[in-house]
Amino acid sequence: MLRGRVVNGLSRALGQRHRRLMSVWKDVPKGPEDAILGVTIAYNKDENPKKINLGVGAYRDDNGKPFVLSSVRAAEAKIQSEKRPMEYLPVIGDKEFLSNSLRLAFTEDNEFLKGDLIAAIQALSGTGACRLGAEFISRFHKSSTGKPLVLMPSPTWANHPGIFRDGGCEVEKYRYYDPESCGFDLEGCVEDLKSAPVGSVVLLHACAHNPTGVDPTMDQWEVISETIKRAGLVPFFDMAYQGFTSGSLDIDAGAVRKFVEDGHRVMLAQSFSKNFGLYGHRLGTLSMLTDSDKEKMAIESQVCGTSPYAFCTGLADHSS
Repeated sequence: MLRGRVVNGLSRALGQRHRRLMSVWKDVPKGPEDAILGVTIAYNKDENPKKINLGVGAYRDDNGKPFVLSSVRAAEAKIQSEKRPMEYLPVIGDKEFLSNSLRLAFTEDNEFLKGDLIAAIQALSGTGACRLGAEFISRFHKSSTGKPLVLMPSPTWANHPGIFRDGGCEVEKYRYYDPESCGFDLEGCVEDLKSAPVGSVVLLHACAHNPTGVDPTMDQWEVISETIKRAGLVPFFDMAYQGFTSGSLDIDAGAVRKFVEDGHRVMLAQSFSKNFGLYGHRLGTLSMLTDSDKEKMAIESQVCGTSPYAFCTGLADHSS
C-alpha cells in the first residue's frame, strides 16, 4: 500500500513537471501573415473559372498545373541512369555546381574567377544565401555603431528584413520606388546612400526588383556604383531572377558585372528556383570577391557548415 502511494505521488509530480515543460512556449505570439500566402488563399477561394494565381512565381501550363522544364527532366533521367552513390558533398557544396554558378553570374572571362579568387558556398536557395551572408557580415564586418547596418530598398522583398535582422544585422531603408512616376527614384536613392555610415552594406536587387519590377537602367546603375564607391559602402546583390527581366542571362547580370568592373568586392546571393524551375530543391550560391587565396579560403572555412544536396546540384549542372 505504501508502495502504491509512492508510485502515485511520483506520477503526479512527473505529470506536473511535464505540464510545466509543455507550457514553455505559451507566450510566443503569432507571426505576421505571409503576403504571398494570402494571395494564394484568396485564389483558392475565388470561384471564377478564369482566375490566375499571382502568388508564388512558378512555371505553370495552360491548365495551371506545375510545369517541369524539358531540360530538367533530361538531367533527372541522366542522373538516375548513372546510379550515383549517395555520398556526402564537401561542406562548401558541389564544386562543379559552384563553378557553373559563378560562370553564370560573372562570365568565365572574369579575372577573379580565372584567378580562383571568388569564395563560393552552396546555399539553400537565395533565402539561405542571404541568411549566410547576413551571419557572415554580423560576425566579421566591423562597425563603429555595434551591429553592422544593412540598407535595403524601399520597398523590398518582404522576407529580406527578417533574414538580415535574424542574421544579426541592423536594417534600414533607402529610397528606391517613386509611386508618383511608378519608376525608380534615382535622386532619393543617391541622397540616402551618400548619407549612410561608412562601411554600411547596401542590398541591391540585380534584376526584376521584387516587388515593384522596376529596375535602374545601366546608366543609373553606373551612378549607383559610383555613389556606393565614394561613400565607402559594401554592395550585396540578391539575384533571384537572372534571365527573367530581358530574357538574356547576360543582360540581367549586367549590374553585377558592372560593379565588379568598377572595382567593388561584391557579395552575391544567387537563386536557381525560378530560372531552372527547381522550387523545392532549394538551390543557391553565396559568393564574395576576394584579393588573395588566403582570404578566399578563410571566408569559405567560416561560412561552410552543412552538407548540401548532391542530386539537386546535378539537376542544375546537367540542365544548363
